[in-house]
Amino acid sequence: QVQFVESGGGLVQPGGSLRLSCAASSGDVNRYTMGWYRQAPGNQRELVASITSGKSTNYEGFVKGRFTISRDDDKNTVYLQMNSLQPEDTAVYYCNAPWGDGEVAFDSWGQGTQVTVSS
Repeated sequence: QVQFVESGGGLVQPGGSLRLSCAASSGDVNRYTMGWYRQAPGNQRELVASITSGKSTNYEGFVKGRFTISRDDDKNTVYLQMNSLQPEDTAVYYCNAPWGDGEVAFDSWGQGTQVTVSS
C-alpha cells in the first residue's frame, strides 16, 4: 500500500505563499494522475488541483491562477505552490490519486499538512 507524507504547511498572512510537498513511498504513483486535496473544518475534503502522468494540469476555479501543481517522478513527489493565499484557503492539505467519479486510487491518506492563512 502506498503511503503519503505531506509537508510544507504553516501560518502565513493573506497574500503570502507556501510550497507544499507530498512524498510517496512507492514509484507506483508515477503512473497515476496525482492530486492535492484540502479539508477545512466542517467541510468535506475537496480536490484542489491535479496533474497527469504526462504533466498536464487541472485546477479548481477557486485556486486557478494562484496555485501551481507539479511533480518530480524521480523523487516520487508532488508539489503545490500556493501564492496569493487567502483566509478561505485555510485547511488541511492532502495528496492522493483522483480515480473515477470522486474516488481515489489509494485507500491510505497521509496525515496532511495544515495551512492557516491569517493576519
